[in-house]
Amino acid sequence: MTLLPTSILANFSHDTVDEHQNNTDDTWCTSEPSSWARTVILVYVLTISVLGIILNVFVLIVFWLHKKACTVAEVYLSNLAAADLFLVSPFPVLAVIAGTKDDWQLSEALCKMFPFFLNMNADCSIYILALVSIDRYLALVHPLTNGRMRRPLYAKVACVVVWGVCFLLNVPPLIYLEVTHDPEGNFTTCALEDPIPTMYLVFQGIDEFCCIIPISMISFCTVNVIHALRNRIQNRLNTQKKEQKATTLVLVVLLVFLICWVPAHVVRILDLLSLLKILNGCHFIKNLDLCYVIFACLVLFNSVLNPILYVIVGKTFQTKVKQFFTQMSTNLSISH
Repeated sequence: MTLLPTSILANFSHDTVDEHQNNTDDTWCTSEPSSWARTVILVYVLTISVLGIILNVFVLIVFWLHKKACTVAEVYLSNLAAADLFLVSPFPVLAVIAGTKDDWQLSEALCKMFPFFLNMNADCSIYILALVSIDRYLALVHPLTNGRMRRPLYAKVACVVVWGVCFLLNVPPLIYLEVTHDPEGNFTTCALEDPIPTMYLVFQGIDEFCCIIPISMISFCTVNVIHALRNRIQNRLNTQKKEQKATTLVLVVLLVFLICWVPAHVVRILDLLSLLKILNGCHFIKNLDLCYVIFACLVLFNSVLNPILYVIVGKTFQTKVKQFFTQMSTNLSISH
């Protein structure tokens, strides 16, 4: 099971990614969700994905069409918006299809590409959040490094490396996932090969270990940024109100990040242990699948909060928005 499994869709369709198909003495360990749960998750996924698309497209338009070149922070934030946009963009269409066609047959291409696409962009999102945190840390805690370390070229190179690493880490679904049909032919499943390939488990372990790194980096940078802001409050009382707002925003960002991401990774570690058959049992697997759906929904929600917390509430972005709309109105008046 991956961080954002197709089993989200299983709550309102008969298609699912079932990596535990043979974990319990060859017993297919699945549970059929209630109709109200399917409806609630369908509405939630549609609402969150549409909001995520609108907000992240808005952020990208402002950054890309603004007359000035992007700063280091804006390079990271535009890549974050792109990762979040790619993450949520497939869900409206897939949710509508899954919600209206219970007998929808999963294709081989969708079986492989959907988990790959979602997890690659989820990984990119968390790594770019780490880059944003490092940039904030350098700007506030080590401001003298601004000229040496904080350059747009370095930021672009770092983003290219992140996209490349996340691509490589999520290649296994393209290789090992395959479509299977139930004996009566009523529905299809996207399952791992049996037995589960060793290389898949190795890549899952590497991916999970690598995801611990950005979580640790974000926590470290945020704590030090808060400490630096508090020192500024003590040393410059005339800016106390402004700095307190900045400290509050940093705390909110950290709290939102921890709530949205850490539970999903804890469940992901438990899932890896179940694939290794260290933890097992049908009851455990059913509860794990339920937790996966809930926490994956939190990760989707984070894709809506990111453009709000990191970008839209920023004074610099608000200035860019005003300049953007002024520029657009000027161009329209000239054209008419």
